[in-house]
Amino acid sequence: MSRLAPRDQRPQRIAVLAGDGIGVDVTREAVKVLDAAVERWSLPIELVHLPYSAEHYLATGVALPSGQMESFRDDFAAIFIGAYGDPRVPDMRHAAEILLGIRFQLDLYINFRPCKLYDARLCPLKGKGERDIDFVVFRENTEGAYVGMGGNFKKGTADEVAVQEEIHTYKGVERICRAAFEWAVANGRAKVLMADKSNVMRFGHDLWQRVFFELAKEYPSILASHMFVDALCMQLVRAPEQFEVIVSNNMFGDILTDLGAALQGGLGVAGSANLHPGRVSMFEPVHGSAPKYAGTGQANPVGAILSASLMLGELGHAEVAAQIERAVASSIRAGRTTRDLGGALTTSEVGDELAQAVGFAAGVRR
Repeated sequence: MSRLAPRDQRPQRIAVLAGDGIGVDVTREAVKVLDAAVERWSLPIELVHLPYSAEHYLATGVALPSGQMESFRDDFAAIFIGAYGDPRVPDMRHAAEILLGIRFQLDLYINFRPCKLYDARLCPLKGKGERDIDFVVFRENTEGAYVGMGGNFKKGTADEVAVQEEIHTYKGVERICRAAFEWAVANGRAKVLMADKSNVMRFGHDLWQRVFFELAKEYPSILASHMFVDALCMQLVRAPEQFEVIVSNNMFGDILTDLGAALQGGLGVAGSANLHPGRVSMFEPVHGSAPKYAGTGQANPVGAILSASLMLGELGHAEVAAQIERAVASSIRAGRTTRDLGGALTTSEVGDELAQAVGFAAGVRR
């Protein structure tokens, strides 16, 4: 997503972690498409496959080895991840250490989620088409309710008390809101909406109110507005065409982006980027690992492939990224999809078609 933070053109090493379950399947297809793009346009990209997964954790007891986070930061231009989760690791410790570890330790404070409909038949809303669903969500990715602060008192008894705390800082709120405004300006969007629940969460979400509207003064060309998150959910279903850029906290952003994915055809077509402009960032589809479908050919690789497109954009290859997105859109409109989108292709057949389309694409500037 070079529109946020172009990187220089030094050789770009990408750490590839396929993960668990269908993560392995969809990552394989995304790599096919990346390989085709690298060959077609001689991109300065090297894919480095790393083994960190449930299999690795069960064999070694280690989710990520000592020093790996520093290596991610210092030795790689980006991280590409499939999906994590395995029933053999009931507490999903390896997944938390890898995914949350990368997000928090590398300070990837932007979770960027495009919600774009490529074919009207995929939208569950009557009468809505491609022009109606084309917005992005900026989810704060390192604070809020997901920081793990809290505890239990008298756990396991009838008198148990559980406390889960939200954390919001001026720095955290300001930088995610600024990222949303900056992206809107850079991409010709006219509206940025902030969603919170400040009518009942009067402290942390009051901070969001004050920071957002103070910051909005720096962007007079942008219409800045606010909705309570419950009202926004209703409006996304009733009239999604009114939204262009949405920014919200960690938990609300998580919920809103899954709603957005449903509007565009499901989690199988949803890509995402976890960003810190100017630093190494992480890219992943948003679906789970779905272990029972692993190796069956039913997994939809489009979310992973669109995540790879976002990654190429961030690495400075915007036109190549756009070509991959066009190939995806064409395949969906032609019905050349996996069964979840109404097609009859397998996971690998979708990857093969998209790799071929990208490999033979013409008219793209390097």
